[in-house]
Amino acid sequence: MRIKDLPYADPGTPDVRSGPRFLYWLGRQQRGGQLRALAWGLLNFGSLSALPYPVGIAVQAVTDGGDGAGGRLALAGLLLLALGAGVALGDVMLHRTAVTNWITAAARIQQLLIRKSAELGSTLTRRVAAGEVVAVSTGDVEKIGWFVEALSRFMAAALTVVLICAGLFFYEPHLAVVVAIGAPVVALSVLPLLPPSVRRADVQREKAGHATELASDTVAGLRVLRGIGGEELFLGRYRAASQEVRGAAVRSARLWSLIAAVQVLIPGLLLIAVVWYGVRLAREGTVSVGELVTVYSMVTLLAWPMRHFEEIAMAYSFSRPSARRAARVLSLRRVAEPTGGEAGAPDEGAVAGAG
Repeated sequence: MRIKDLPYADPGTPDVRSGPRFLYWLGRQQRGGQLRALAWGLLNFGSLSALPYPVGIAVQAVTDGGDGAGGRLALAGLLLLALGAGVALGDVMLHRTAVTNWITAAARIQQLLIRKSAELGSTLTRRVAAGEVVAVSTGDVEKIGWFVEALSRFMAAALTVVLICAGLFFYEPHLAVVVAIGAPVVALSVLPLLPPSVRRADVQREKAGHATELASDTVAGLRVLRGIGGEELFLGRYRAASQEVRGAAVRSARLWSLIAAVQVLIPGLLLIAVVWYGVRLAREGTVSVGELVTVYSMVTLLAWPMRHFEEIAMAYSFSRPSARRAARVLSLRRVAEPTGGEAGAPDEGAVAGAG
């Protein structure tokens, strides 16, 4: 799906049984875009991760000297040029396809919400506050789109990490053992922090949604509030709600900053371990200087794809409550109810949850 082809002729029938099911349904609708982003992400991350190999060839050529040093330096230069082109092309196209995925996913959700609003009409606000509808159609759509955008980058990063570890076993088995042990530790180091972080993010989103609903309802009834002198009362309620949002955001940010610190500290410790063990092997003659430089550079660059593990965790934690609210709105349906007058006469339309 291209941006110029929007809007969709038919946005589809979403699975609104729960927030995760809605995200899964949305991901299946984006299969083509996700696969394209995955391919460009593998080109970008793979080319970036392979840069240390020609660097190691060049270092070893200079260290060894001899007649063949010039040829190996030329080969290293050509490989660097080709990999640099791969990094540039992959980076541009990955960004382009990922943003396209974000926009098309957001457009699909917006069309679904518009279709549901047109279907329910004025009965929509009988079950859902006007502020919640506004929150779903603006901020929640953005968070869900972020998750769809980040998903392909995460898959490309995860595959790249696996390929780096596998490639090191063929290139330098001694140091590959250290990297193979350290890489899962780096990837899993933030897992104990994720559940409390997700809970705090959920609390923040709920309080932000409540504040948005309060602001929307206050603005909608501002003329009445001024007439009865209740303007200051509702303004005070909004101030209190906004302070609750700020406090929840600060508590959530503390844990996310700790996750970011762990994502720097643990790869740094792995890098120190690789250098320490590699220097010992180089002094014993087990590995060459060029191989040590190559592995060191690979471990250094490994930190970049590993950062996307943090991004996908953050994107999912923010998109899950957003998807739950979107699914709740999209699950509403119109049902006929008898009025107080004639039995069996259809009312203007009542709203009920699906299922």
